[in-house]
Order: sequence, then C-alpha cells, then structure tokens
Amino acid sequence: MSGRPDHHARTARSAGPPVAGSAAAFLWLAPWLTGFAVFLLAPAAMSAYYAMTDYSLLEPPVWIGAANFAELWHDPLFWKACRNTVYYATVSVTLGAVLSLCVAVLLEMHVRGRGIARAIIFLPTLVPLVAAALAWSLMYNPEAGLMNRALATIGLPKINWLGEARWAMPALIIMGLWNIGTAVVIYSAALRDVPRALYEAAEIDGVSRLGRLWHVSIPCISPAILFNVMISIIWSLQVFGAPQIMTEGGPDHATYVYQLSVYEHAFRYGRMGYASAMAWLQLLATLGIAALTLALSRRFVHHRGAA
Repeated sequence: MSGRPDHHARTARSAGPPVAGSAAAFLWLAPWLTGFAVFLLAPAAMSAYYAMTDYSLLEPPVWIGAANFAELWHDPLFWKACRNTVYYATVSVTLGAVLSLCVAVLLEMHVRGRGIARAIIFLPTLVPLVAAALAWSLMYNPEAGLMNRALATIGLPKINWLGEARWAMPALIIMGLWNIGTAVVIYSAALRDVPRALYEAAEIDGVSRLGRLWHVSIPCISPAILFNVMISIIWSLQVFGAPQIMTEGGPDHATYVYQLSVYEHAFRYGRMGYASAMAWLQLLATLGIAALTLALSRRFVHHRGAA
C-alpha cells in the first residue's frame, strides 16, 4: 500500500505541466508554420494587395482599387484565355478519366504481363515536363514526326499539329492523356478493394461483365473517381508548361491558356498588379468549380461504412 503514493507522484512528475506539452508541440510544428507563413500566407497577402495596385516591379505600387478587375472585364485576350482553358480542362478531364479507368480495368484482368504494362503506363509520370514537351514537339513535326508517319500508314493526310489553330489544342490534350499513370494506379488500388462477394452475387443474378463493371465496380470506386477528377480539374485549370514550351500560346492564340496569360502580364509586360488580379480570379474560379463538383458528387459518390 505504501508504494502507491510514490507511483502516483512519479507519474505526475513525469507527465509535467500541460503548458510544457503545448510548448513542445508548438516547437515541432514551428518549421511547418514558419514555412506556411513565409512561403504561402505572406505571398498571398502581398498578391491580394498588388491586385489593387498598378505595379510594374520596377517602381513602387500605386493604389488603383478595382481598376485591374474592370480592365479584365473588357480585355478580349482575357476571355480568349478563359475559353481556351475551359475547353482544355473539359476535354482533358473527361477523356483522361475515361481512359485511365478503362486501362485500370484492363490491367486488373488476369492477363500475362500486366505488371510490365502497369510499369510502362506509370513511367511517363517520371519524365520531366520540359523533356516530355520537347519529345512531343518532335513527334508532332509536320514532316518527320511519328504522328504524321502513323497517319500516312493508314492513308490519311499530314497534319500541321502545332502550326494550325484547329489542331494545336487537340495536340496538347493528346499529350496530356499520355500522363495518366497516377490515376491508373489509384483506380487499380480501388478496384482491388471492391468486395468479391458483390461480384459473386451479381454473377449469380446473371449480370454480364459490363453490367458488373457499371453496377458494382464504378459505384464502389466512386470516391477514387471523385479524387482523380478533382485533381485533374485543378491541374488542368493551371496548365502552363506544355503550351509555353510547345506553342507559346499560338497559333493565333489557339493555345493561349489562362496561366500563360498570367505569366506574360507579370514577367513579359511587367504588369504584376494586373497579373495578381488574374491570379486571384483564377483561385476563386477554381474553388468555385471544386465546390460545385463536390456538391454534385453527393448524388453519385457512394461511401462504404467501416466494417
């Protein structure tokens, strides 16, 4: 009996005061909080201020209120960039989701060599964007590119992929479909998590393989589909590298996307205030589209309860 008070005393001394525990937790979080404040919060606050100013990077910013946003409303290139970005995002997200899901379903079938095929499909995600853009530029060469050679083998005429306005954006979208490896891996993991009992029950009921895919697989992996779609929407609305390297927004502004417009106004024309206003509109539009997607997903995404 005499040992119990000593045990409780030692426990109390080892636990220490709550303030000491809070200080230790803050010290562990301090590097992350510092990085967040310095590299995210402070630049965001500065850009919000610059959006209300006329700032050329070489002279102090001059407060002009909402004049930058009013100018954007009357800027035809701004609306051109918006239309191009929406077009790219809509087509690339839709085709990317369908293609990656189909590839994942095929890879989950019991076929020989699917491990090698999965590695080959994932490999493009490891290639740097600049190298990939240069390689695709060579493939799109109107004279000696592989794309036109493939068309010639089936008797189709050559296409000036990056030199004609009607083909430049489809060329960038095709290039984006090359990089579906991450989505395929996520879909494959989700498909493996579908309970086998659901497939067996559907098979007993006489449901075809395509029916099992539509009524069993897709509802069960709908959270993974939502995740991939959300990531694809965010990235496609910020597309920049490929248009900048391959077309520089041409021809005739056919690939002049939003992020390229922000970059040019900020660093080519020296209008940092105008570019900051564009960046904030892009952020608000992205948040709005993401919120709308999440709201619509409540009708289609099925979350399984924990067992």
